[in-house]
Amino acid sequence: MAGEAQRRERPFLTSQWLDLVMLNYEIEPELLWDHVPEGTELDSFHGKTYLSLVGFRFCRTKLFGKIAVPFHGEFAEVNLRFCVRREVQGELRRGVVFIAEIVPKRLIAATARFIYGENYFRLPMRYTVEQGGRRMAAEYSFQGKGNWCRFWAESESRAVLPCEGGFEQFITEHYWGYSRQGNATLEYQVAHAPWGVWPRAEGGFEGDATALYGAELAKVLRRKPDSVLIADGSEVAVYRGRRISR
Repeated sequence: MAGEAQRRERPFLTSQWLDLVMLNYEIEPELLWDHVPEGTELDSFHGKTYLSLVGFRFCRTKLFGKIAVPFHGEFAEVNLRFCVRREVQGELRRGVVFIAEIVPKRLIAATARFIYGENYFRLPMRYTVEQGGRRMAAEYSFQGKGNWCRFWAESESRAVLPCEGGFEQFITEHYWGYSRQGNATLEYQVAHAPWGVWPRAEGGFEGDATALYGAELAKVLRRKPDSVLIADGSEVAVYRGRRISR
């Protein structure tokens, strides 16, 4: 499993992350500087920085790998994220920072805020996934203040593993998460197998997300994405975090 945890403790959470829609926007780095946690730096692909809007399904979710939480095993999540990196004793750790994460379950949002310090919101959500033959299509939507926002992607191909060193691998294979907890930075590992990606996907975003993401980032989302990806997903293990220093 790529990104397999070096530590051998039991994961805090296991799940399947499936049917990922990823809209990727090239963005000016200075729009993200205020969100970069201490001890990390912005990551880039061929000198370009990207902001990603991601929707996916949580399935078969369990705590500590075995405890199912009633009525919370399956749900959707939408997150707005960007990539960072951190070097630890010669090891380059590529990770993501979440600007905001949306789920439809109040308990999930509260737990993630408490354990990982993530910026979770509970909002009404909808999603649809259609797969048949060579066609894959998925759509995720959430209700902000007074309006629904939705984004989608579709492809008429078959999922293949990303090319080594390619853009699709850069976007889908970051195995660490970083968040601020007060004046500290929390680092946690996310282990999963490489995801297959549907080639030549098309998609977009509709709605006004200013109330959630702020005016500048909401304006970015209204542009045509520079890249649209659909990833099939896999089993995922999320480990407890630890505070880091520079």
